[in-house]
Amino acid sequence: MDTRQLKTLLAIAANGTFAKAADVVGLTPSAVSQQIQALEQELNTTLFVRSSRPPRLTPQGLQVLEMAKDMLRSEEDTKAGLRGDRVTGTLMLGSVRSSALNLLPASIVRMRARYPGIKINLRVSLSTLLIADVASGRLDAAVVAEHLGFPPALRWSPFLREPLWLIAPEGTAVSDPIEALKTRPFVRFRSDVPLANLIDTEISRLGIVTQDVAEIDTIASIVTCVRQGLGVSVVPHVALEDPGDGNLVRLPFGQPQVTRQIGIVERTVSPRGEIIARLHDILCNLCGEHGVGRG
Repeated sequence: MDTRQLKTLLAIAANGTFAKAADVVGLTPSAVSQQIQALEQELNTTLFVRSSRPPRLTPQGLQVLEMAKDMLRSEEDTKAGLRGDRVTGTLMLGSVRSSALNLLPASIVRMRARYPGIKINLRVSLSTLLIADVASGRLDAAVVAEHLGFPPALRWSPFLREPLWLIAPEGTAVSDPIEALKTRPFVRFRSDVPLANLIDTEISRLGIVTQDVAEIDTIASIVTCVRQGLGVSVVPHVALEDPGDGNLVRLPFGQPQVTRQIGIVERTVSPRGEIIARLHDILCNLCGEHGVGRG
């Protein structure tokens, strides 16, 4: 087995056919076929169902494909380390689907501009799945909220500590957030994420019974509903960065005002630790006054 065979396997998986892969790797279709046959003989397994058009990876082929990705990324990291270039390679990055995701596109663009040798592959999922994928090595790092029970092999470093606000439509005559929560129609954030639990816990602690008018699972949609006059709600500071949100009424949520943290989870020993550290710095800077430096 050599890296040329593995690169050919990845090219077939990415492009669908042996012929298209041949163009990508600079070989003839016959040479591509010979490489795959040699790989199959060495591994004593069948990688493709050749009777289908286009050829389809077998379950064993899918397993070898994942192995090939890991081996080629390891080769890339080793070569970069030997060159003394520590900020290069591919970063497999995950993120929760929350308002914090608003920060990632800008941070990725800045990373590419500063470090042209870096490639970032972003995947969005639930925090529990992301944490498991980081622990298993399927992801290098993930952006998640403060979470209970990180495995010992993982490190979580916050880059954002932001306040939560009670928001009301423009022109709403309200000065007491508790009174507003008790008497105004309430748009509830209903989602299986730490932020929703944080908000609900504080409302319960304050002894407030809200007048729910809607349950919505995305913060951006909640802000839109409040902007259009549906009711009041509670959102994190980062969700109010749009210039159009400047006219919303904002009051501190909680006594004292509640904050939440977002950070990067990674393995404590990671070959991409330097890349992750640079990404953390950029995210911290993007958060302005609410940014948290890496400890």
